[in-house]
Amino acid sequence: MQVKDIMSVPAITVGPEETVDTIAKLLLENRISAVPVVDADGKPLGVVSEGDLVRRPETGTDRPTSWWLDLLTDHTDRARSFIKTHGRVARDIMSKPAITVSEDEDVAEVVKTLEDRHIKRVAVVRQGKVIGVVSRANMVRAFASHPASSTATSGGDQALRQSVLQAFERADLPANLVNVIVSEGVVNLWGLVENKIRRDALRLCAEEVAGPDKVDNHLGIMHPLVRATYGAE
Repeated sequence: MQVKDIMSVPAITVGPEETVDTIAKLLLENRISAVPVVDADGKPLGVVSEGDLVRRPETGTDRPTSWWLDLLTDHTDRARSFIKTHGRVARDIMSKPAITVSEDEDVAEVVKTLEDRHIKRVAVVRQGKVIGVVSRANMVRAFASHPASSTATSGGDQALRQSVLQAFERADLPANLVNVIVSEGVVNLWGLVENKIRRDALRLCAEEVAGPDKVDNHLGIMHPLVRATYGAE
């Protein structure tokens, strides 16, 4: 199985000058834990995760340096820590460099990268530009969708997956929070949508491509507070 078989597309990204409060709202609105930071050409610069927003003076969670620790820390480290906790835009607080993988990379290699780097997700690039994200959640969904005894190749499944994604686009059904995983000809829809109407529309659209008995709909509904906060209909 390759990255392109399970990655979330399109990638939700921000520019280096995006403000911290906007990024926090974006994470909450899209139910994600991190966003890649890209330049004007879509090339990865770094990533901002929930962990980069934990220590902030606005919430009184920035960590004061004790006098004894101050003696063991040089001025550069203290300055770097200050920028991280007080930075106002993505370029100040992002973790860098960005860890990326190719869409054709084997999922097993990505798992090793996540474990070795102690990270939860990586950006997927094509010709140097970010096109998607693959995370531990994508791995779990792939496992849940893939029979243990499967011996099928991913060629036909990948073509079906692309057909479903293209059908969503033609039908003007935004699916930014929807992950499509195809295993042995069965389309699995994972993620969150605004309401039951959008959930049913995506299911019907996928069924038109794969057939009514070839779609397993695991889509959940966003919490009402999230819809109310961000004006989702």
